[in-house]
Amino acid sequence: MKVEPVEGHLVLFLENKNMAGHTAGDPLECYSIPLVLNKDPEQDELGNPIMGADGKPKYRCGFRIGGGIDQDNSKSPQGYPDKGIYVTYIHDEGPAARCGLTVHDKILQVNGHDMTVVTHRKAVEYIQRKPVLNMLVYRKGVPNLQTKQQQPQFQAYNQQSDYPMQYQ
Repeated sequence: MKVEPVEGHLVLFLENKNMAGHTAGDPLECYSIPLVLNKDPEQDELGNPIMGADGKPKYRCGFRIGGGIDQDNSKSPQGYPDKGIYVTYIHDEGPAARCGLTVHDKILQVNGHDMTVVTHRKAVEYIQRKPVLNMLVYRKGVPNLQTKQQQPQFQAYNQQSDYPMQYQ
């Protein structure tokens, strides 16, 4: 898996050309949308930060997920075509809504972790781990990659035929 800029977009290269119905572990190639989600600290009713069992502050990300390689996607009420990790709920005005995440986005990567081949529990752990999530998501309707012959940016000039004047 690699991420490279292509025509002004970050593209996650995993080699297969069809994103919908992707089989976990199979390579794929699609446009991906980079999102940075800054979580909100969880607070009690007095505005004090809530600490986790490990003594670190707890954070809210403002979304829920469904899916995973251990889940049966054919029983998904959303009808997702594969065992990927999908966003199933966005809390209004939460961190996920503010960063542009939408319901039905397929999460491809979180902080460098490949989310196309994880269990549901492992996906939750990766999402909960850090206060900032650097994510790559696939969104239905984003155009597929087009393979086309690109025109060269610069043309080579033949000095004798392209320049009417010759210097002596």
